[in-house]
Amino acid sequence: MNDKFQPLLPSAAPATWLGVMGGGQLGRMFVHAAQKMGFKVAVLEPARDCPAGDAADHLLCAGYDDEAALAELALQCRAVTTEFENVPARSLSFLAERTFVAPSASCVSVAQDRIEEKRFFTQCGQASGVLPAPYHVIASEQDIDAVPDALFPGILKTVRMGYDGKGQVRVRSKDEVRQAFAALKGVACVLEKMLPLAYEVSVLTARGADGESVVYPIAENVHRDGILFTTTVPGPNVSAESAAKAQHAALEIIAALGYVGVLCIEFFVLQDGSLVVNEMAPRPHNSGHFTIDACVTSQFAQQARAMAMLPLGDVRQHSPAVMLNILGDVWFENGSDQPREPAWDQVLALPGANLHLYGKDDPRRGRKMGHVTFVAPTLEAAQAGLQAACRILGIAP
Repeated sequence: MNDKFQPLLPSAAPATWLGVMGGGQLGRMFVHAAQKMGFKVAVLEPARDCPAGDAADHLLCAGYDDEAALAELALQCRAVTTEFENVPARSLSFLAERTFVAPSASCVSVAQDRIEEKRFFTQCGQASGVLPAPYHVIASEQDIDAVPDALFPGILKTVRMGYDGKGQVRVRSKDEVRQAFAALKGVACVLEKMLPLAYEVSVLTARGADGESVVYPIAENVHRDGILFTTTVPGPNVSAESAAKAQHAALEIIAALGYVGVLCIEFFVLQDGSLVVNEMAPRPHNSGHFTIDACVTSQFAQQARAMAMLPLGDVRQHSPAVMLNILGDVWFENGSDQPREPAWDQVLALPGANLHLYGKDDPRRGRKMGHVTFVAPTLEAAQAGLQAACRILGIAP
């Protein structure tokens, strides 16, 4: 291995520190995984009351662009990562001048900008044959006039900051694009053609500083109102051919980026069986939570290994799994505005149930509060557990 990339071994005296930008639930699960391996973890996050901060060994309560706090984080930590993609790339560059950062600012900046992301996917697609949906950039009112009619019906998406269905509007004509563009305050957007979707898959992959890459089993996802509802692995609809093609494309993408860390890439499988690349998240991902309970190495342990320049872990899945996202809605019964604790005892009584709550004390409708993963000897048994949990929690299956 290059002398620049020497493994960071966990040590008790003095402790080996890893840093995380962001205090959400992904950071919390990373903290737990890194601590299990013997590392201490510092979190930089503006909100003092945050899931990752509650679990971390040290919380730096400061803005993501606070140079004094960034310098303190870099001085304390041998390596720093991010738990969400909207950390300013400039802050990651600032950190990289002082410590090892994975993923790099250049990789994160591509994922932060839909235009750059699609250009990059198009470039990679020349080798893999997997391209993004046809699209048109709309940065001004004048760009709307040049939209090809073939892109309708389509989805207008903001170039930055869109997630969980936010910043997206379905449109059927140029007039509707104009209305949506105005409603989105005239920020730069991308208009994507709506394609005949059969189902969505995500590919979780990881790459080390030495260039070694691994890819997890394909996850099949179902969304509701733009938010992930369930993840099933192995996907009941995923053919061996589609899985192999998606995994190959993901490995092409992570290599072309020169990425270090865990990267999740979402693909659409169309009704004719063809594959389209949708977007990527430069971090562990909601659809990868099944790896905690169903794989030899979780996505969070993998992230710690990659940023510490340690060998990547075994990605084998030992049990079929179904993950159910738990939103704050389940705290409210029959339209009541008064929250009450869900029947976790009944959920935990189900065979193969693994409950993960994120330590958030303010349940709100639509807010991600936790997840439950069912592992079982067969996929049918795992799916039965999911259906039973939905009945207990009052979630439409």
